[in-house]
Order: sequence, then structure tokens, then C-alpha cells
Amino acid sequence: MQDHHKAKGGGLGKGALKWADVPYGHHDPLSYAIAARDRSTVEMVNDAVRHKQVMLAFQPVVPAGQSDRVAFYEGLIRVLDATGRIIPAREFIGAIETTETGRIIDCLALEKGLRTLSMHGGLRLSINMSARSIGYARWMRTLTKGLDADPTVAERLILEITESSAMLVPELVTGFMDEISQRGVSFALDDFGAGFTSMRYLRDFYFDILKIDGQFIRGIAQDTDNQVLTTALATIGRQFDMVTIAESVERADDAAFLTAIGIDCLQGYFFGAPSVKPVWLTPDARRGAA
Repeated sequence: MQDHHKAKGGGLGKGALKWADVPYGHHDPLSYAIAARDRSTVEMVNDAVRHKQVMLAFQPVVPAGQSDRVAFYEGLIRVLDATGRIIPAREFIGAIETTETGRIIDCLALEKGLRTLSMHGGLRLSINMSARSIGYARWMRTLTKGLDADPTVAERLILEITESSAMLVPELVTGFMDEISQRGVSFALDDFGAGFTSMRYLRDFYFDILKIDGQFIRGIAQDTDNQVLTTALATIGRQFDMVTIAESVERADDAAFLTAIGIDCLQGYFFGAPSVKPVWLTPDARRGAA
């Protein structure tokens, strides 16, 4: 019988060579390559954060039916690699969410957002945060310092907390929101519908804004299931006196449908992509005014 484990001359066969550089514990070369790529990406992000190679990109949120106006902008953190290229958030956000790097990214986003608000008095801006950052001393110091430095900032700042993040520590979130809202800061519940919010906690939260997750919005004009779901989510928002925002609006017919069912504001590529050079920095800028 031919020995399939040996190639001509007694060397390793092609199958064995395929596995030669795969460490023990990895199932196949593909999974190992993916894991190695992910580790490399996280290392790049860690290095970028250490050197503060981050910036904000700004995306407009517009009142439904009034796309010539801007209610506010969302400031989205962008992490840059050593060459200055943006590292897509989807490639690392899940891996760093529970780490200190995730907390530092929240700090840097807040620092840049507060500085932007202080420099542009007519601007209203939302900044993303994780509920985990509430207990992170540096993040809390950054927030307090920014609010103390400019009394006008608080009423123009919106803090966005994802639904899944808020439900990790709901009691901590409600206490934090109660305290900070007294200074005039607004709060948005981000990605609503994507997680598992308890209606009891939703009643107790102090959210001013409800952002409906984009998975229900894309193509909604042609999707009767998402029409029913989005209408229900919007009804919940109105019941709790929250401004409703549809995320990921990409088409005119979707925007028209969302306006017709009473969604308050719209956000998505149809109205503008996130930009590191927002229109309000130009001489003929349209100022965001809620």
C-alpha cells in the first residue's frame, strides 16, 4: 500500500505542508489566518489609541420632511492606522468593547466632541458611549471637566448609549442619567430593537431620543414586516415622550414612508455620509440647530 503520509523522497506531503505553520489548537489554516488577522487589527487599534490617532466623522440627523435643516450631528469615532487610513470599526469594535482600549476610545471620542462643541457655539452633537464607561474614572473626569469649562455645552450634548449596553447595568445607567440630565445633557437610546430592552427599564430610563436600529429601516418602503415593526417601535417612543430617529435611511422611498408614519428625524447616507470635513466648517455652513 502506498504511504499517503510521505511525498516522494520521504518528505512531507502537500496535505502535511498545508498544516505545517498552524499552531496546535487551531482547526484549519483559514480559521488560524482569520484569528491572526483579527489579532493584528486589534494590535493596530491599540497602537493608534496609545498615540491618539483618532478623529471624529460627523453625520447629519435631519427633521423628517425637512432635509434642508439639520437637527444635530452624530460624532462617530474614527481610528487611523500608521499610514493614516481609517480602520473600519466593524473589524475591531466587538473585540475591544469589553477592554480598556474600548474605554479609552470612549474617552477620546468624548474629549473631541466636547472640544468641538466648545469651538462651535451653534452646534448640537451626539457622542457614542458604552455603559461600561460610566464606571471608568477617566471618562467621568472628561465629562465633568468639559461641562464645567463651558456652561453652554451641556444643553448641546447628546450621549448615545446602545440598547444592549444599557441593559448590562440598567440601575447604574438610570442613576447616571438622572444625575447628568440635571445639568442639561440629553440621552439617546441607540440601536433600539436590536437588543432586549425590558419594558420596565425603558419606563424608568431618562432617554430623550429613541434611535430605531437600521436593520428595520433599510428597504422599509417595500418590506411590510419591517413596516409593522418600525411602526410599533415608534409608537413605544411616542408613548414615553421620546423623539424618534430612524437610522440607516438610504433611499427616497424609505424616507417618505418613515415621514408618513410620524418618525421625527432621519439619519443615513441618503442625507449625508459621515465626514471628517463637515459642512458646518465651511464659510456658508448650515448650523445644526435643534
